[in-house]
Amino acid sequence: MKYPLILGFTIVAVDLVVWRARLPGNDLARLFIRLGLLFALSAVLFSSGLSPFTQAPYNDVVELHWLGQILEIIWWLMGARLLTLSLDTLLLPRAWRKQRLFSDVFGAVVFLAAAVAALGFVLELPVRGLVATSGALAIVLGLAIQSTLSDVFAGIVINTTEPYAIGDWVTIDDVEGKVVEMNWRATHLLTGQGNTLIVPNAVAAKAKITNNSRPGDVHGLSLILEIEPEARPKTVLDALGRALTGCNVILATPAPFARMKRTTANSVQYEVVAFVDDMNKKLAVSNELFDLCYRHLAAAGVGLRALGVPATALTSRDEKEALLKRVNLFDSLSGEDVTRLAKRLSRHEYQPGHQVLAPDTVPDSLSIVHSGVLSVSIVESGGTREISRIGPGEAFGEAGLLAGLAMQVSITTLTPSVLFRLVKDDMTSFLKDHPDVATQMCELLAYRQDKLGKLTTSMPAEQEKDHSVFQWLIGKVWNLHSLHDDTKSS
Repeated sequence: MKYPLILGFTIVAVDLVVWRARLPGNDLARLFIRLGLLFALSAVLFSSGLSPFTQAPYNDVVELHWLGQILEIIWWLMGARLLTLSLDTLLLPRAWRKQRLFSDVFGAVVFLAAAVAALGFVLELPVRGLVATSGALAIVLGLAIQSTLSDVFAGIVINTTEPYAIGDWVTIDDVEGKVVEMNWRATHLLTGQGNTLIVPNAVAAKAKITNNSRPGDVHGLSLILEIEPEARPKTVLDALGRALTGCNVILATPAPFARMKRTTANSVQYEVVAFVDDMNKKLAVSNELFDLCYRHLAAAGVGLRALGVPATALTSRDEKEALLKRVNLFDSLSGEDVTRLAKRLSRHEYQPGHQVLAPDTVPDSLSIVHSGVLSVSIVESGGTREISRIGPGEAFGEAGLLAGLAMQVSITTLTPSVLFRLVKDDMTSFLKDHPDVATQMCELLAYRQDKLGKLTTSMPAEQEKDHSVFQWLIGKVWNLHSLHDDTKSS
């Protein structure tokens, strides 16, 4: 064969272009092209007497001899690289390829073997002496980098047993984060604060690992609540159970539960455990569940307070006033107004399964939930769909009471519930004594019109063109409750 060196280096240059330019884009196709180039280079070498297992010819021409030696050494290195890529692409599982640890360690071993073979066959150096010397050197290096070697072997164990993979949310000891990289030395976690935490493999192999991403459709969350020791456990557990019922985002299976965890000298610890189907929901559901626990405990007369601080005793009148102050609709009322309005509230108790409000009805009273859980559902073409659940401190029916708007939802009790109601006559007399309150309430209703429009009869189009939502609502309230002109004009 004429000019084997030129042809051989041309093949090497083409392989270098394919490698660096990543042509073609498909990894498997690129691998087969590079394997074909290696076979072509092997054919050129063996057909021209440039065997990688012997020294290169051309001893009489030093330049050609060394070019042949270099080409034979390149053959060994290309073979080592392509052997590593073949194993990585064709044999290793996809999860292992992402982690890179096994392929990196295997590649290092293959390249070391190829380098020793090139030294022995191509350069004809005394490999036995080199191996013996390198063995002693390896002992010295092993003692110097034993912690690094510990990370490498621990990483091999982690990659083999696969307690977690890239993309999983894990807790290693007390640190929680998302696995973003796994290499021969450490595992990289992206924490909830947006920081990257590097956990050495030797530490991870000895640590207690909790994989929050397995199974993929069930993720648990837990809340620890400190409750005053005077509170009866059954009262607390019943309130926490209603809080779990009030959150319709958590899974029914596995079933959520509340339990007494431990007692201390100043408090009793209770744990609330629930499950969601998406890891991204845990934060929002935890916050919602804590709010529900707070409200249901308050409705049961149990407060979350600092240890050692005595609880404040509430009278029956204070209970009604405290309930009114938790309703957004009455945020603008003064303390005296709340006291007067609290006297007009009437108490109503319902058993589970009672329909408090039917669809397409105009409520003639404002209902405020004191305790219990109620389900809000809407009738669609495909049947009834639950859209939310309401609990202590939440109110409904204000649009019907103030403006005579029909509600398009059905509200049913899920647990034993206690409601306080303010009927239309009491509201009318109250608004006549406090006409400015009607304006303030209509401002709030106008602000919430986008939400109310989905649940109540929407505003007529002809009136919407002539008046703002607030003007239309204040007119409805003025006509329905026969208020004075100063209410309408305001």
